[in-house]
Formats: sequence, C-alpha cells, structure tokens
Amino acid sequence: MDFLEADWENIVMVNYAVPVNVLLPYLPNGCELDLFQGEAYVSLVGFMFKNTKLFKIPIPILGTFEEINLRFYVQRKEGGIIKRGVVFINETIPYRAVAWVANKLYKEHYTAIPTKNNIYINATQKKIEYLWQINNIWNSIYIESSTDKDEMQTNSFEEFIFEHYYGYTKIDNLKTEEYNINHPRWKVNKIKGYKVNCDFDKMYGNAFAFLKNVNPSSVFLAEGSAVSVKWKRTRIKIETE
Repeated sequence: MDFLEADWENIVMVNYAVPVNVLLPYLPNGCELDLFQGEAYVSLVGFMFKNTKLFKIPIPILGTFEEINLRFYVQRKEGGIIKRGVVFINETIPYRAVAWVANKLYKEHYTAIPTKNNIYINATQKKIEYLWQINNIWNSIYIESSTDKDEMQTNSFEEFIFEHYYGYTKIDNLKTEEYNINHPRWKVNKIKGYKVNCDFDKMYGNAFAFLKNVNPSSVFLAEGSAVSVKWKRTRIKIETE
C-alpha cells in the first residue's frame, strides 16, 4: 500500500564530496556508506512537492510546497541483494502540520521554516530558484539549464546520485527503519550555471559548516515525476557485541 503519492518536479542536486568520518555519526545500523569512485557524498536538494495524497486522499492547500533537504548515500546488503538508499540529515518544508505528521509517521528529521521559489521555464531554458529562511536570512539554490531532456548514462555520477530507491532512518544506535521509494528513471537537463547560498552551519550543524567554503563536485537537475512511498516499513535491529 502506498502511504504517500506526490509529483516531484525540477529536482536540483548540489553534490559535495565529504570525509567519511563526517557521515559516520548519522549512519543507520545495518547500512554502510555507498561510495562513488571511493568518495562519499552529500547532496543539497531542492524540489517542488506537488499534488500530495495520503492514502489516495488529496491534501488541499498544504499539498504543494518546496522541499529542501540534505542527504547522503548508503547501501544495505540482504541475502545477496544490494539495496541502495538515502539517509536524510534534515528535510525542510514550510508547513508545520505536514512536518509534524511526517516526523510522527516517518520518524524522520523534518523542520518547518519559511520557503519560496522563483521558477521560470520557456521553450529553451529553465531558471529555478529555491529559497528558505533561517534566522531571518534567506538562503537559496539557483540554477539555469537547458530544457533538453537527456537520459542518464549507465554508471555515471548522475545515475549514482539519482538512482537510490530505499530510504533509511536511524531510530537509535541499534534500530533502523527501511522504506521503499518508487519512481521511473528520471531524465536530466544540462546545467548552464548555478549559485548556492547556504549557511550549512545554521542549517545542518557544525559538522557541515565547511561546505560553505568549498565548490560542489557537480550540480544536476532532473525533471522529476510522480513518486510514491510505501506504507510498509521494515524495522532492522542488529545487536552489537
């Protein structure tokens, strides 16, 4: 059964290589870091969340909003199968009621602060900006891209960033929850320029403060699609010695 259905549109991924030890405190039990060519990454993500439904019931007014999140990449090995997933450091949305429900049901790390967007799309170009306010200061991600739609290449960095179909939540040092995220393989637009203005320290803590002074490894834009999240969650508990 699908708990959540929504359209995710114009998904911006700003990707940073980070030292492994930065992520280890956030790593859920039973998972290991998923690396690309030996490097660990976090992504600062912005996208439009639209036409939200909970258990097939449309959510009026509160069903369309911007989401900004910081996530990293993990994998879990189970019976010879490798499940590739994401872990969220924080997910930011504008509505407290939605954040409360998500935290209660998902046990995730949602916060509610003011957000807004500036989106301009014509036949040949896109200009996408997501903004969020913290301590009365607006932070932002801005990109310009072509509207040309390209397939992600197999074994590419784009494929690594976008092709994770599980979510993992660290409940405590022993327990982890696993859930399934469904969407088709997205097409991507060619980036022409970008600007990031994010106070990583205030948003995500001192461990990520250094990101304000480094350039991202890459910036991607995916067109997005309808997305569903399964209600069923698998509780993983691995006893440590």
